[in-house]
Amino acid sequence: MNETVKAIKTGPKPDKADGTPDRRRRVTPETKPKHPSLKPHIHKPGESK
Repeated sequence: MNETVKAIKTGPKPDKADGTPDRRRRVTPETKPKHPSLKPHIHKPGESK
């Protein structure tokens, strides 16, 4: 059988139609000043980056 898996959603879009960033996105501490409204992406100790 030839089965392919297709995702329902490809992932969050970078910007919404009105130009505001998608709030599901996360930012690294280095880029936080450029995107103050987005949540930070922080790795827990022992997690790979």
